[in-house]
Amino acid sequence: MKKILLTTMIVLSMILLIYACSSDDDMWDSIIPETSENPTQDHTTTNVFQPAIVAATAERVNQLQLPEGFSIHKFAEDLGEARIVEISEAGRIYVSLREEGQVLLLEDTNGDGTADRREIVATLENAHGLKIHDNKLYIVTIKEIYAADMHTDGTLGEPQLLYTGLPDGGQHPNRTIGFGPDGMMYVTVGSTCNACVEPNEFNATMLRANADASDMQVFAEGLRNTIGFGWNPDTGVLWGMDHGIDMLGDEEQSEELNQIQEGAHYGWPHIYDDGQYNPNPRPEDMTYAEFAAMSTFPELLYTAHAAPMEMEFYTGNQFPEAYQGDAFVAFRGSWNRRNPMGYKVCRIMFENGSPVRIEDFLTGFLVDENTAHFGRLVGLAVHPDGSLFLTDDTNGVMYQIKYE
Repeated sequence: MKKILLTTMIVLSMILLIYACSSDDDMWDSIIPETSENPTQDHTTTNVFQPAIVAATAERVNQLQLPEGFSIHKFAEDLGEARIVEISEAGRIYVSLREEGQVLLLEDTNGDGTADRREIVATLENAHGLKIHDNKLYIVTIKEIYAADMHTDGTLGEPQLLYTGLPDGGQHPNRTIGFGPDGMMYVTVGSTCNACVEPNEFNATMLRANADASDMQVFAEGLRNTIGFGWNPDTGVLWGMDHGIDMLGDEEQSEELNQIQEGAHYGWPHIYDDGQYNPNPRPEDMTYAEFAAMSTFPELLYTAHAAPMEMEFYTGNQFPEAYQGDAFVAFRGSWNRRNPMGYKVCRIMFENGSPVRIEDFLTGFLVDENTAHFGRLVGLAVHPDGSLFLTDDTNGVMYQIKYE
């Protein structure tokens, strides 16, 4: 009996020792000290899953889901790597083809709901960001900003070089551009890396300049890659969707909706979400807590790795009144998580000028039990008729969303 009792006690002790060691490992895995006077140890599990690409067939397009009363159809196909879309007051649609280095003009001249006019109106290597301002189309490449006069037939004059001082692209070469209620030019410049201390002060920022691109300055910083941004039409407040850091696990870092304010720092690369510490790199010459105290936290968080792209406030008159003042965001879709997320358009709902939640608007691009997709979404723009246009840079399709 004593021998059995002794054996039982030994086994229990071993189990407790194993549990204690395991708990100790878990404890050490989560320690990120304030300064480098103590060691940092962290552990994450990174999953990579890229759904297979399938064709955007009529059958697949027909199964896309929208709220009741909305419909979607292909406006144009075979567009290559269609990215940012911009629409003139006359209803002419401009889309940047990044890989081709072109800006394409699309128009439905016969009213059948598809583009029957298709014309290359500018050729610039790495053309990406587009914005119409004062009857000019502004085009941003990796390092340059151009402006081209818009003719009455929708064609463009020769693009004029305005600025050459944007930094090298690195991991995020795709710049976007907008003009605020103040008449100033705003340009987003992503980071060169996943998480690092940038040598160029213009990386991981939003820049502001005069309309002719003179006096370019950092407006806000600590933004890893804010492709989509815009001004709330009711309040004039600037909002942007920022990409979270990769390689922190399936559920980290969340995508961020930020109210972008002059002089603010949004935490990247050291602080993320609502004050979480990124173990590497460590802040220089200050503690994590001190860096967090100088950082502005996001207003809303969204699913990690969903990859927000262009954001567009709805200002048309076709959709129901409840959509006025809300914003749409195209999510290109994840690769750095086990279960794919994104591949959709979401609606950011605002109340009294403040965002309250993000909900699905257009879904269904993930198919075959989430193992394949037929669209990675990028560009959004509101047409003068109130419909919403959307680009897919994988199958080269432009969609039009209507409410009837």
